[in-house]
Amino acid sequence: MRPVTRAAGAGLLVAALGLIATPASAHLATTPTLTGFASLPALTFVPGSEPSGAALGTAPVNGIAAPWDDQPVQGFSGVLPNGDGTYDVLSDNGFGNKANSADFLLRIHRIGPVPQTGKVDVLGGLNLTDPDAKVPFPLTRTDRVLTGSDFDVESIVRDRDGSLWIGDEFGPWLLHFDRAGRLLTAPIPLPDVRAPENPAGTPNLGGSKGFEGMAHSPDGRYLYPLLEGTVAGDTPGDLRFNEFDVRRAAYTGKRWTYRLDSPSNAIGDAIPVDANRFLIIERDNNQGDAAALKRIYLADRRDRNHDGVMDKTLVVDLLAIANPRGVGGFGKVFRFPFVTIEDVALLDGRTIAVLNDNNFPGSAGRTPGVADNNEFITVKLPKSLNPDPRVLP
Repeated sequence: MRPVTRAAGAGLLVAALGLIATPASAHLATTPTLTGFASLPALTFVPGSEPSGAALGTAPVNGIAAPWDDQPVQGFSGVLPNGDGTYDVLSDNGFGNKANSADFLLRIHRIGPVPQTGKVDVLGGLNLTDPDAKVPFPLTRTDRVLTGSDFDVESIVRDRDGSLWIGDEFGPWLLHFDRAGRLLTAPIPLPDVRAPENPAGTPNLGGSKGFEGMAHSPDGRYLYPLLEGTVAGDTPGDLRFNEFDVRRAAYTGKRWTYRLDSPSNAIGDAIPVDANRFLIIERDNNQGDAAALKRIYLADRRDRNHDGVMDKTLVVDLLAIANPRGVGGFGKVFRFPFVTIEDVALLDGRTIAVLNDNNFPGSAGRTPGVADNNEFITVKLPKSLNPDPRVLP
C-alpha cells in the first residue's frame, strides 16, 4: 500500500548492521554487510506505451510534473528471481488510489541489475489482462487491460506450472494469471474480510490494507497471503496470515497472527524460508531522516513461547547496514530510509535482496524534494538462515 500508501543480481549484495531487538524479538546476528547497490532512475518509462498520470494534476511533485507520454516503470511491490540474473518485478496500482490510477496499466517488468555499474536494465515485461471476462464487476477499460483503478496488486508468487498468483489490496482478492498475464479465474475473496474498495460492501478492513505480502509453502501446495491491516474486531496491530490451498483453490480455514511492533506500523512483504519460517518486512510510515523503523524479521508460525502470535527474530535493521567498503558511494553505515520498502528475495542461505517502492513521484526518502529512484540492494547475513532449498531461485 502507499502511505497516507523482490530484485537484485547474485552479485548485488547488501547486509545490515545494528540489530536492535524489541521485547518481542531476539537477535539473530549482529553484523550483516552491504555488498552491492544498483538504482533505476525515477524517470524511467516503458517505451512506446500509453500516456499516464492525467489525474495527478499539473503541479510538480518532487520536481516532476504529470502527465507523461508513457507508463512509468515504478512502484515495485513484489519480486520473483528468475535464477539467471534477471528478476520479474510487480508494479502496484499506480499513483496511490483508484481515483487517480485509471491510466496506469498493471504490469510485471523484467529487469536485470548490473552490479558493476550500479545500474539496472529494463528488459521488457507484460501487462495484466482479463480477456475472458473473469472479473464479475465492471473494469476501467473495455479492452479488459487491467489498471490501477481495478486492482491494487502488491504481492506475487510463481506456481510450479509457471502461472502467477498475485495478492490484491482492494478486495482483498487472490488473482491467478497465466504466464502471459491473462487472468485465469474470477478474483478469489478472503472470507469475511472486505476493504472499502470492494464492491461487495460492508468493509471491515482499512483502505489498501489487503494482501501486501504473500509467501508459499516449499512444495507449492499452499499460499500464505498476509494482510497489511488489522481486521475490525481483532487486536490493533495483529495481522491475519491465512492459508490457501492451491489444489483446491480454497482457503483451508487455518490462520496465524503476525503482531506488529506498533499498531501504526505496516508490513511490506512476506516470503518463505521453509515450511514454518518467513521473512517479513515491517516499517513505519516515515522517510528520510524521520525514518525510525525499517526492519526484516524472521517470523515463525510455530509460536514456541505460546503467546498466540508468530515468534519474531530481527534479521536486518535497514537503517543501520554495515558498509565498510563504501559500496554505492555511501558511508560506513548505509540507510534504506524509504517510506515503503515492499520487496525482499532470498537468494541463498546468507543473501537477501531488498528493494523499495518509490511511489513515483511522491516519495523522497533519499534526498528531500527529489523523487526517489527504485533502489536495489542485497544483504549478506553473518550466518545462514538454513532455508529449504525449494524456496531458493
